[in-house]
This record gives sequence, structure tokens and C-alpha cells, in this order.
Amino acid sequence: SQRKYSPQSTHEQTFTSSVKASTLFGEKMKTLQATFFLVAFVPLVKSAPPTQQDSHTFYDYDTDIATGSLIQQDYEMLSKDLRKDGTNVSLDTGLRLQADDSELGAKPTKDTNLPTCLLCVCLSGSVYCEEIDIEAVPPLPKETAYLYARFNKIKRIAVSDFADITTLRRIDFSGNMIEEIEDGAFSKLLLLEELSLAENRLVKLPVLPPKLTTFNANQNRIKSRGIKNNAFKKLTNLAYLYLGHNALESVPLNLPESLRILHLQHNNITTITDDTFCKSNNTRYIRTRMDEIRMEGNPILLAKHVNAFSCLRTLPVGTYY
Repeated sequence: SQRKYSPQSTHEQTFTSSVKASTLFGEKMKTLQATFFLVAFVPLVKSAPPTQQDSHTFYDYDTDIATGSLIQQDYEMLSKDLRKDGTNVSLDTGLRLQADDSELGAKPTKDTNLPTCLLCVCLSGSVYCEEIDIEAVPPLPKETAYLYARFNKIKRIAVSDFADITTLRRIDFSGNMIEEIEDGAFSKLLLLEELSLAENRLVKLPVLPPKLTTFNANQNRIKSRGIKNNAFKKLTNLAYLYLGHNALESVPLNLPESLRILHLQHNNITTITDDTFCKSNNTRYIRTRMDEIRMEGNPILLAKHVNAFSCLRTLPVGTYY
């Protein structure tokens, strides 16, 4: 049988063919556009930077990047191990452990005297050995200028303690148990300016170095016979002399002209003479530098010795009636 001609069927076939052709043409155009974009613009684009490393990596001074990374890794492993035991550790502590291990083979520098400086505190020429219960003067680093050894249990000072330390300018032995000081213990300390032996058990004074400006021997057991007649005569720089709370029966003789402050309170002083502070053969003599004399707490009536104060600008502190 013959196929019947259908105008509608012909129209539909024509439309379908057109759509397919249009779709194929569109896909080809998209492909050409993408190819053109790649050819035209890709050479102008710079390559992207590599992925940045973790910004938390620790870098120590004087170390390279690799060393810093290794330290960080070691620290993380150390932290994990310590956390298992319930122990906390800081980054600085971990790094110090690393640094200590690397320095074990290092030789100590000359004249560091590590035992003393581990026991005491050594800082810029000063040695602090306070309240650590030492019973003797420790070996000091050379060029020590200031020694603070207060409130310990030192009983004796020997010549050998300062034989090689000639740079000392200040020594403080307050609050110890010192009963004896060998003759010449301070003889080589030609630069020493301040010496404190307060609150000890001394019954006599040692020979003092010549450049002292301050000497403190308060609260000891010193008697007048324990001080030589010329103990202070040659100390031409001595300005402050503290001998309070001792057992002195008289004022020390031959006090230097440089003296400004003299403390003799709470002793057993019963008498003074016209030559104790002044010069009986020179009525015009004035002791111009003396600013303060304390004599309270002594069994002496100062009003009975008015001539003994005629050269002073101010009267001593004490009992007058």
C-alpha cells in the first residue's frame, strides 16, 4: 500500500533536524571559546605559590629552619609523654632541656668558681651569700668587689679568705657568729671602703684597712681593751663609726678628724676626758666635721664633762641630769 502524504509529519522532521544542527553548532562554539581562552590568557597567569607551611613552627635565635623544626617536633613528643604522666611542661622548659643537653660537653670558663656561684648569687662583681647557713667564707671569684654574707653561721675569718681578692670595696658579715678574726685578715684589702661586722660575737677589733669610710660593729661583745689605742688614728677617710650595743667602758682614743657620725649608745661608758673629742691644750680647736655623737644608754652624766664638748658644734645625745 502507498504511504499517505502527511504535511504535519514533514514539518516535524524538518524542525527536529534544525534543533539537532543548532545544538551541535552550539557545542562546537563552546569548545572553540574554551580553546581560545586557554591559548590567549593562560600564558599571562603566574604560577600559584606553593602551599605555606604551618605558621606555628618555632624558630629559635641562632638556629636554621631545619633545627627549629626538629626542636618543635622533639618538644611535641616530649609534651605528649609528659602529659601521659600528668605533668605539664612549657615550651621554654622543653627548649632549655634541649639546650642543656647540647652544652654538657662545654668547658667552664676560667675563674668562674662554679661551686660558690651555684651556692650564692654572683652578679657583676657582687656575690650574695645571704641566709644560706654557710659556716665559713666561701672561695670568691676574682675581681669580686662586693660581698654580702649576712645572716649565716660563720664563726671565723682567716687571712686566707681574702688573700687573693684585693678588689673588694664592701664586705657585710652582719648577723653571723664571728668570734675570731685573724690578724691581717683585711690587711691586703687596700680598696675596702665599707665593712660591717654587726650582730656577731666579737670581743676585740681586728686591724682595719686604711681606706675605710664606714665601719659597723654594733651589737657585739667588744670591750675597751679589745680596741688598740691607735685603731682608728690612721683611718683618715673614716666618716661613719658604729660601736653601739657593746661593752665599752670608755670612748675609743685618737678618733680621726674625718669622723662625722659616732655611735656609742648602750655601752658601759662611765667617763670621758677633755681630750676625748677636743684638745685641752688648744682652746681654739673646733671639730668641724662631727655632726652626731650618740651616747644614750651609758651610765655617765654628760653634764659633768662640759669641757669635753667645747670643740663640738652639737652636744652628744645622752643623759645630762
